[in-house]
Order: sequence, then C-alpha cells, then structure tokens
Amino acid sequence: MQIHNLKRQHKNKKDRLVGRGGKHAKTSGRGGKGQTARAGNKRRPELRDIIKKLPKNRGYQFKSIRKLIVLPEEKLISKKEKFSEIRKRLSIKGRHIVIK
Repeated sequence: MQIHNLKRQHKNKKDRLVGRGGKHAKTSGRGGKGQTARAGNKRRPELRDIIKKLPKNRGYQFKSIRKLIVLPEEKLISKKEKFSEIRKRLSIKGRHIVIK
C-alpha cells in the first residue's frame, strides 16, 4: 500500500470557531461597525423612560364590585327580604344592591 492509495474514513471537516456567535466568524451576525456591534451593547429604550415617569396606580379594584344595582322598592316582595334572596331571585352575582 502506498500513500496515494490511502483514503479517509470521514470527510474533511473544519473546526468551529468557538464563542463567535452567529454563523460567520467575521462580524458574527452583529452587522457592521458601530455601537450596536460592540460587546456590552445595552442601549436603554426611550419608551421605558416615558413609562417610568408615569405615576403608578396602586392597589387592585374589582370592577364588578364597584357597579351598583339600584332596585326600586316595588320589586321587593317584603321589606324583610335578605340580599342573598334578592340575588337568587333576580340572578345577580357579586354586585352591591341599593334599594331606593
């Protein structure tokens, strides 16, 4: 056997460049030059600064509780009728009932 008769079992494969990001070694998927191409590029979005300046509305208020249902006295069966009974009869869930 001579050298020119030898064949590889596996094809030639180049070693990958480690830690270069992207698929290429030159710009590594970072585009061209400039601020965005550099390491540690963390530019603050302008919208975040606008949001930070707005006041925070604290707490959580249930919208269903704030809605009041005004019932006229004619709809009541008796004056001693409980609110739970009125809710069942009129199928009202989770709202304040005001009788006028």
